[in-house]
Amino acid sequence: MLARSLSLGRGDAILYASRALSTSKPTGKRVKTFEIYRWNPDTPGTKPYLKKYDVDLDDCGSMVLDALIKIKDEQDATLTFRRSCREGICGSCAMNIAGENTLACIQKIDTDTSKTTKIHPLPHMYVVKDLVPDLTLFFEQYRSIQPWLQKKETISLGDKQMHQSIKERDKLDGLYECILCACCSASCPSYWWNADKYLGPSVLMQAYRWIIDSRDDYAIERLHRMHDAYSAFKCHTIMNCTKTCPKVSKI
Repeated sequence: MLARSLSLGRGDAILYASRALSTSKPTGKRVKTFEIYRWNPDTPGTKPYLKKYDVDLDDCGSMVLDALIKIKDEQDATLTFRRSCREGICGSCAMNIAGENTLACIQKIDTDTSKTTKIHPLPHMYVVKDLVPDLTLFFEQYRSIQPWLQKKETISLGDKQMHQSIKERDKLDGLYECILCACCSASCPSYWWNADKYLGPSVLMQAYRWIIDSRDDYAIERLHRMHDAYSAFKCHTIMNCTKTCPKVSKI
């Protein structure tokens, strides 16, 4: 039930209990094979492996997430993954699809049925189960930059507006859109090698977003916190981050 709760609501889990899962292979004209990474922490002696699932594309939505939900709903209720909005907004369903980090909800299924589509969790991260990466370190790093507006004078809510010109506001475009899906950080070799010290592209961009915000009074202090050999300077401009960002942010 815990595994199900990662991708289903309580009502859905109850629905699963009364639904018989299909074991027969789809017989439609367009049957697509997916090879999905499987690993269960409850059986640590079993190494990770790829399991094949066949999906009738004529009876499925057009996105990879549609296929994953259909597989979980009709073939294998143990398949575990994160998802929520299904609109490329929340970042929950970030995973590696056909070798590229992206969001399953906005990645269209490759309709070439002669080829299989391989799906893995985000690379170079610990795995909780199946397609669920452990994002604990990622969000600890995000918290370390103190991602909120900070003022040196106390302002009572509703008492004073924090004005910002149109030009000052324009500087934040392409930055605030980041949904913290971790696709960029998980694609960065520098982050693979130094994840314990290097903040990675996503968190660095978030830090920059607050540093240049004209309403914030702690830009210098924010810069000082990152003034070491690793936090920012391990970026080697490999640029994988810009290629994989599903929101096309200014990474």
